[in-house]
Amino acid sequence: MAQTTFKRQVEVGRVVLVNHGPSAGKLAVIVEIIDHNRALIDGPTTGVPRQAFAYRRMVLTPLVVNIPRGVGKTALSKALKKDETVAKWEKSAWAKKLEQRKVRASLTDFDRFKLRKLQNKRRFVLSAAKK
Repeated sequence: MAQTTFKRQVEVGRVVLVNHGPSAGKLAVIVEIIDHNRALIDGPTTGVPRQAFAYRRMVLTPLVVNIPRGVGKTALSKALKKDETVAKWEKSAWAKKLEQRKVRASLTDFDRFKLRKLQNKRRFVLSAAKK
């Protein structure tokens, strides 16, 4: 069998990360595939309203929820809670990296200075331990 290049297929139940618009940075789930360019997404637990959304404005994650096509908001919410999808996402390296970027972006000038001083101190301790 040939090895495929795509690891994440567009499918009903695929968890996506919205990267455009007012819901940017939030998780949603593909509920229905409209055509080759758009899907119907919904994020009842993350605050993303049910809407048609272009594939180019979302990123597919490795997480998949087992739901039927066109599932309602309450059933989707139950499936997300049962599967603990949001908790799985928060444990992922991808989510941790995004959170770290957010923290770094909110640092003040003095916080960056303190961080640099701590990095220098750590470097000094490690270089002394190597000798």
